Amino acid sequence: MAYNALQAEPEREICRLLATAIDRHLPEAESKIWHAHPVWFLEGNPVAGYNKMKNCIRLLFWSGQSFEEEGLQPEGKFRAAEKRYTDPAGVNKKDLKRWLEKARDIQWDYKNIVKRKGVLERLK
Repeated sequence: MAYNALQAEPEREICRLLATAIDRHLPEAESKIWHAHPVWFLEGNPVAGYNKMKNCIRLLFWSGQSFEEEGLQPEGKFRAAEKRYTDPAGVNKKDLKRWLEKARDIQWDYKNIVKRKGVLERLK
């Protein structure tokens, strides 16, 4: 993925690990560059993605606050949650797999948030 290749180490390796895990555990998801970073969608709804921040790579789950996982921190005013990584060794593959399974099973309708004037409805 071109986005990953643009990153310096160790961020490039973190991005590679995240992309590989997301592709493996959400094979039905469509991946694309959205708002300048990689995001995976299920039926047009964003579920997971990551981006380079000043001092880390941030993994974001759009419905992550509903996962009820201690390892994820709330992000923004809706239902998103994040995990920040500064070292590839910090990527816990078991946690990541569990979070990705929850990303499939627990979804809020971000696809229609504008149409609903900022109101989120639970899909799954």
